[in-house]
Amino acid sequence: MLVRHFKTVPGLVVLYNFPNHTEATRFPIATALERLKSMIRRPERSLCNLAPAPLERATMLIENCPIISVNVRVWLFWGYLRRVKWHSYLVGCIPVTVLNVFQFMNLFHIILAGTGDINKIIIDGYFTVLYFNLVLRTSFLMTNRHKFERFFDGIASEYRRLENQNDIRPLLERLTRRARILSKSNLWLGAFISACFVTYPLFSPENVLPYGVYMPGIDLYASPVYEIVFVLQIYLTFPACCMYIPFTSFYCTCSLFGLVRIAALKRSLERLHEHNRSEQTLLAKMKECLVYHKEIIRYVADLNELVTYIFLLELLSFGMMLCALLFLLSISNQLAQMVMIGSYIFMILSQMYALYWHSNEVREQSLEIGDSLYYNSAWLGFSMPVKKMIILLVARAQRPLAITIGNVYPMTLEMFQSLLNASYSYFTLLRRVYN
Repeated sequence: MLVRHFKTVPGLVVLYNFPNHTEATRFPIATALERLKSMIRRPERSLCNLAPAPLERATMLIENCPIISVNVRVWLFWGYLRRVKWHSYLVGCIPVTVLNVFQFMNLFHIILAGTGDINKIIIDGYFTVLYFNLVLRTSFLMTNRHKFERFFDGIASEYRRLENQNDIRPLLERLTRRARILSKSNLWLGAFISACFVTYPLFSPENVLPYGVYMPGIDLYASPVYEIVFVLQIYLTFPACCMYIPFTSFYCTCSLFGLVRIAALKRSLERLHEHNRSEQTLLAKMKECLVYHKEIIRYVADLNELVTYIFLLELLSFGMMLCALLFLLSISNQLAQMVMIGSYIFMILSQMYALYWHSNEVREQSLEIGDSLYYNSAWLGFSMPVKKMIILLVARAQRPLAITIGNVYPMTLEMFQSLLNASYSYFTLLRRVYN
């Protein structure tokens, strides 16, 4: 009889067979903990029951799931998921958070002392809001790391299942390539704009820091303090970029995977008539479609829970900063400054548009679920129990799956247009008052 023992590796439990020491299987630690808890409740269960069921053996690690691996590996590197890495925090998110505190102190000092012009207030305010947003994103991720891990585990398991479906695999591979290109291009774009942030002060005739900060009792513009702070801010731009960009890419890639799941459901509904030879088979397939539709609804609800309040803050903060930057662009008379302000505005618009476009696609595609069943399937010849299930599915599909802002407003392109209209209206008001 084979005797099994197990050991843990980062994020996994590996099960071994004796006497030949061959690896039996491996699965996530969370699964092992649940099985250990059940063994404590029921001691008669043997340790061999830790082994996963056949379906669990095919579970994919989240960092190996192609559609989400780029962003997940960035978060794993910095210790925001799975294992806590204090050494990464000490060189990453903690110094960035301290920098943001000094940014707020600088902004309040300028406003209260009245020592800064409108240009400096707007630029410093933009960077303060940007860094506050990325600190909030990372804090939310680390606080809810187990929710994110469970969500990613579900994506990895479903991805493995969809890979085995020949009719949906081409769409899965195409959207996976798009997700990976989007994630990598976002990182490169963030790196480029971050490089612009830190190189612009080099062309200034005065001693200027990339990010305005204030430290009581310290002259930040005297040598060598100025050089030290400048180098530190250049370094902190890299972990700050890794704290901000992957969250946007994570949402976009998860939305793309939601589109794949919706397409898989629509394909199954369109092919229902192929199972009409047997009423029991047709009934079972229709039940599977209903259950899968419910899983998609749960998927979108879980994704909404992870992002809704973060996006509410972004709507308020970046809408305000877009208005201020447009105003600053209109009164600027230096070409270099206009180019930099234009890059700031482009970063805001590109990130916001990516969020709202993917949300809008999920909403529109979810509304077509009922249409694919109604127009593309020979449902008139189905039995009455199947027709009743079709009515239930079509009725539920009339309510779109939406990612909301603060659980109130759906994220659509119409909402994005309203944000632009509001920002432009306040910009024209500021411009009129200034003139």
